[in-house]
Amino acid sequence: MELVHQSAELRFEVNGQRLIEQIEEVARTCYKSEDLIGPGTAAKMVMRLRDSGHGAMLEFGDLTFLLITDRGVTHEIVRHRMASYAQESTRYCNYGKLGVRFIYPVDFELDTQDLWMLDMIEKHYNSCLDRGRTPQQARYFLPNGLKTEINVKMNFRELLHFFDLRCDKAAHPQMRELAVKMLAICKETVPIVFDEVDT
Repeated sequence: MELVHQSAELRFEVNGQRLIEQIEEVARTCYKSEDLIGPGTAAKMVMRLRDSGHGAMLEFGDLTFLLITDRGVTHEIVRHRMASYAQESTRYCNYGKLGVRFIYPVDFELDTQDLWMLDMIEKHYNSCLDRGRTPQQARYFLPNGLKTEINVKMNFRELLHFFDLRCDKAAHPQMRELAVKMLAICKETVPIVFDEVDT
């Protein structure tokens, strides 16, 4: 049994400047103002789109994250419909071979009884496999705290909505910590779109 911290990283290398230029190009189609594209115009256009609430154009930029978190948090993430997901499968992953791992909770400390329980969960999971059950059957005993990896692709409009909900102080603490990490990446990668989002 192992405990790990949750994390967020960009899955693929991206060029933030190219992404905002791409948004400008498609937006100018709407206004037939492609002739106005020039040095520095993309940032101004994207800020106008963002500030005016013309979010449809922001759907033409997206980012893909690799998130390491717990199963409970992924149940919240996948409620965001305007996204694509590829998640580690407890049906097919054999944690008897991979090892059962759990995510450190951010809003309370694990005590010795908690750690004992996590150890018992791993032992019971492995016992199921030893008795001939498949990983699909043994997963019945795995909790929400189980570490999982999920690839999440969201367009900028959905990311803004996601951060509005998930960075809020009322959000689940585990979810909020992960969303704040994702937001920091977005602010670094495409500040024009995300620089005014607060946590």
